[in-house]
Amino acid sequence: MSNTRFTKLFLGSALCALTLAGCASGGGKTLPPASFVAMQEGPSEEYIIGPMDTLTVHVWRNPELGAEKITVRPDGRITTPLVTDMPAVGKTPAMLAQDIRLQLSQYIEDPLVSIIVAESNSTFSQQVRIIGATEKPASISYRANMTILDAMIAVGGLSEFAAGNRAKLIRFNKETGKQEEYKLRLNDLLKKGDTRANVLLKGGDVIIIPESMF
Repeated sequence: MSNTRFTKLFLGSALCALTLAGCASGGGKTLPPASFVAMQEGPSEEYIIGPMDTLTVHVWRNPELGAEKITVRPDGRITTPLVTDMPAVGKTPAMLAQDIRLQLSQYIEDPLVSIIVAESNSTFSQQVRIIGATEKPASISYRANMTILDAMIAVGGLSEFAAGNRAKLIRFNKETGKQEEYKLRLNDLLKKGDTRANVLLKGGDVIIIPESMF
């Protein structure tokens, strides 16, 4: 056998081995580990108002222009004194306060407006959804510093036939406008106590847990 032919066969075998190894390991990126207890609590991304949220509008020194516990309508709008059908969905409380301030400035000088979210009914961007082989698939409200451990406790852990180490986390990247997929090791986290498998979550994350093939 010539050296050239031997080299081609060797390279071909190595390529096949790498391909099989890649298939076995599965796709998706990995996330850095998170602490079980946060060393320092921090705020999450600013809240985005959604339909059916309950808001309180304060107008400083003009309480008659405010509103207590008004519900964002299904069409995404609210109505307050002197402000009719103001779009609210998709805005932060600060953005909505600024829009109301601009409307009220037609009637009073330099109004100071603040918005408080009295009751959150969570849009998808404020939820973490867990589906597949878990005890009780659910959508849970996201909170600052939430980890995958917190989410799994909320849904009762893995089901009997769950393939926890083949679980995936789907996350929307606002900067690229694309979905990203990350690998999760839920078996290692929940059954072996591997702290490196605990990762931080973000609002809007979707966790998919497949069942074992055997």
